[in-house]
Amino acid sequence: MKRTIITSAFLFTLILNACKSGENEKLPYLGNPKIEGGKEVKHTIRPFTYLNQDSMTVTNDSLANSVYVADFFFVSCPSICPKVARQMLTIYDAFKDDNRVKLVSFTIDPKRDIPAKLRRYAANLEVDTKKWMFLTGEKDFTMELAHDYFVSAMEDSTAPGGFNHSGKIVLIDRQGHVRAFSEGTDPNATPQFIENIRTLLMEDK
Repeated sequence: MKRTIITSAFLFTLILNACKSGENEKLPYLGNPKIEGGKEVKHTIRPFTYLNQDSMTVTNDSLANSVYVADFFFVSCPSICPKVARQMLTIYDAFKDDNRVKLVSFTIDPKRDIPAKLRRYAANLEVDTKKWMFLTGEKDFTMELAHDYFVSAMEDSTAPGGFNHSGKIVLIDRQGHVRAFSEGTDPNATPQFIENIRTLLMEDK
C-alpha cells in the first residue's frame, strides 16, 4: 500500500485554515486542487461503496443531501478509538435533531467488524444509526480512502490492536470536499469543530 505523504508545511496550512470559522465566514477547502481540462478542481473524496451496520449499501450519493462528519476506527481498538468516540458522541448530541448533519465511522478492520458487530457497537453507544452510520468494506481500499480525509491508517503488528491510525474527525460538505478537521483525541478541540459545522450549515443556506 502506498502511503500519502503530507508535508509539514501543508499540514500546518490545514491546521490554520481549519481554525478560521465564524458566522460571517466560509470554511476553507482543504487539500491540493487538481487541474483537469484547464480548470482547477477542488480536492474531493473519491467514490466509495460500503455496507452499513444493517448490511445496507452506502455510497457517496447516500450522503449528498447532508454535510457529514467522518472518522476511522475499529471496534476492538484499545487505544485512541474510545477517546475519539466520546468526541463523536458530543458532536452527535449537538446535531441529533438536525437532519442536515450525519456522522460516518469507517472501520479499518473489516475482517472482524462485520455488520452485525457494528450494529452491536452502535447499540452500545445508544445512537440512531440513520444519523450515525458505521461502515465496513474492503480493507485496502479503506486504507487508501483514509488518505482522502487526511487520516493515516495502516496495519501494524506492533501497534495496539494491530492497526496504527490517527484520530482525526473530518467535516465534509455536500459536494464531497473536506472543509475542516479536529483532533478527536483532544476534547478541547471539539467545541471549535462544532462551530465549524454550524458555519458550513450557514454557508449552505
